[in-house]
Amino acid sequence: MCNILYISSSPRGAASYSKQVAENVIRDLREHDAHATLTVRDLAQLPLPHIDDDFVAATRSAEGPRTPRQHELLAQSDALIDELLAADVVVIAAPMINFSVSSTLKSWFDYIARAGRTFAYGESGPRGLVTGKRVIVVSASGGIYSGAKAAFDFQVPWLRSMLGFLGMTNVEVIRVEGTALGPQAAEAALARAAAQASEAVVALASA
Repeated sequence: MCNILYISSSPRGAASYSKQVAENVIRDLREHDAHATLTVRDLAQLPLPHIDDDFVAATRSAEGPRTPRQHELLAQSDALIDELLAADVVVIAAPMINFSVSSTLKSWFDYIARAGRTFAYGESGPRGLVTGKRVIVVSASGGIYSGAKAAFDFQVPWLRSMLGFLGMTNVEVIRVEGTALGPQAAEAALARAAAQASEAVVALASA
């Protein structure tokens, strides 16, 4: 049985290109495994509070959480980490916002990146503890950033770096790019992404 964690972060709802392709991935995964479980975190509908002094006190201070709000923030962080650790496959729908990830997706990473739980420090430096996962990132962008404009892409490299830091190195990126270049370009981008998504699911199912 496969446990799927789906992280959605687009504010555009059903119109979101990243969400459309990501949900195709999930549909295909569940068709290959009828017993697969699915956990959904829609960060646009239920955004996480940005981290603040209470979060730092709850997760990093020697005293630990002391106030009700600090206990609540620690519990939220623990719940998100538990979801991640329980997953076999993580699907992330990530629209490009101003050349990077959305603030809601950044907050999710802030909540799950915790020393002792998702990474540890050793003699050779930090080591990711979230291993053995397959991650599929669906990156949607109005422009095309996989070629000549790659220098402006602070989204996909950042996602790969953060996932790798936490131990998730088996990452496939499906790009839905050029969607702002007109309806035909958007349709073609969706078709290309859908084909790549199908190939990714077949490869995962046969692994």
